[in-house]
Amino acid sequence: MFLIEPSIFAEMPTTHLILEKLMMPEQFPRLARPRLLELLEKSLAICTSTIISARAGAGKTSLAVDFARRCGRRVAWYKVDAPDGELPAFFDYLSASIRQQRPQFCGPLDFALVLRGGADQAVSIAERFVYELAESGDEPLLIVIEDLHLVCDSTWLMPFVTRLLPLLPSHVHVLITCRTMPPGPLWRMRSKQTLAVIDEETLKFNRQEAVALFQTFGLSYEQACIALDHTHGRAGALSNFATTLQFAEQTVSEEATTLQT
Repeated sequence: MFLIEPSIFAEMPTTHLILEKLMMPEQFPRLARPRLLELLEKSLAICTSTIISARAGAGKTSLAVDFARRCGRRVAWYKVDAPDGELPAFFDYLSASIRQQRPQFCGPLDFALVLRGGADQAVSIAERFVYELAESGDEPLLIVIEDLHLVCDSTWLMPFVTRLLPLLPSHVHVLITCRTMPPGPLWRMRSKQTLAVIDEETLKFNRQEAVALFQTFGLSYEQACIALDHTHGRAGALSNFATTLQFAEQTVSEEATTLQT
């Protein structure tokens, strides 16, 4: 199965890593969304991987963070940036994120040596990656790869992803957030129920969720319904709407208090 010669995994100097990219965001969602958390729990139990795909402001990261904190697993977090489209950088960060939770996982530049052979080595890298995951521990692990869309143009990405995800050990789950679905034959994984997708339509707030969110701002049912119609349920827009209304009501209240005194 593994096509990589062991000799190529020699020691190399470690490149500089931006540690913030390997840290889970500290943000907490203002409102937990049981409907979506349940979908993620089902995917965790049945599938090897999950993709949350939607445009900016749809609530992808908030949902991923909330689930990661609740899932009961160790979490390896990696926020992708555009320069990570270079193969060594991507694998350096991804392996470093896992090594924070599993110190026995292979070193950050082991994969970079293989990548001298070009994108055609991505499949072999994925196989080696799975082997290292299986050998480095059996404690349940959630790997979150945030903003994968920033490197979707890289020629090595889909060969790596489509080989990696179906082979993941049962105790490892990969959660990907991206603004667009990665190109490639992922429908095969969905048809075999090894991949779950939460899309933008699913992420939208329904009326019950919008009302619950507005209650945390001290706002009314009617205000929530109006905002839902205007924002079409997009998480960021709905939250901004509530913040604006809350500020306006506080300003009016303060002015009224000032006049009374």
